[in-house]
Formats: sequence, C-alpha cells, structure tokens
Amino acid sequence: MQEIVIKHLIKNTMRKWIVILIIIIIAAIIGYNYIYQDHRSIENESAEFVISSAEIANLFSENAVSSEQKFLNKTIEVSGLISELNTNDITIEDKVFCQFSDDLKLSIDKNSKVKMALAFTTKRDRPKLA
Repeated sequence: MQEIVIKHLIKNTMRKWIVILIIIIIAAIIGYNYIYQDHRSIENESAEFVISSAEIANLFSENAVSSEQKFLNKTIEVSGLISELNTNDITIEDKVFCQFSDDLKLSIDKNSKVKMALAFTTKRDRPKLA
C-alpha cells in the first residue's frame, strides 16, 4: 500500500514539474519574440505628417512634451536643405539630425534639398534639434 502511495506522489510531482517546465518554455518564447520584434520598414509606410525642419524645430522648442506625444510612433516626412553631410548622418538646416545605421551611399551634396521619412518612436530615438 505504501508503495502505491509513493508511486502516486512521485507521479504527481513529476506532472507538476513538467507543467512548470512547459510554462517556463512558453514564457521564454513569448519574451524572446516580444524583445526581438521585426523592425518597421518606413519605406512602405505613408507619412502621417509632412513638415519642414524649421517647423518641427519650432514645435519642439515651444512645447517638447506635446510635440513628442503628437509624433510618437508616427512616420513623419521632414524636408529642408542639408547643412551637414557625413558618412552615416545628415543634418537638415542645422535643426534636425538624422543618423543611419549604415553608411550613406548617396550622390547628394551639402545645400541639396531633401525629404526624409523618419520614424519617431521613443524618447531615446527622437530627432535631435539644434
């Protein structure tokens, strides 16, 4: 009789550990997929706001919190003249700084007029205003 009770306890304990292990595996998969989501491709999105670099700089200087809420998680198109051009960044009219993960291979020069589609996503990623 004691052997049956012990076997039953072992069986129940094993079931509990298996259920706990399955829950941990599922939580790990969900956590991994949440952290490593696919990045947005703003090339395929239409801009919700079309604005000049001077206008966006003015909006942020007047009320940064309101402007941040307005543009957060939105695709915006910023236009203006290039005031500085480097291998992986562009400054538009000394107002908006755009940094790229890859080197720019563009045939544009300083003082060229550009339109840039930007994804305004988080405080960390917000456009740098001069």
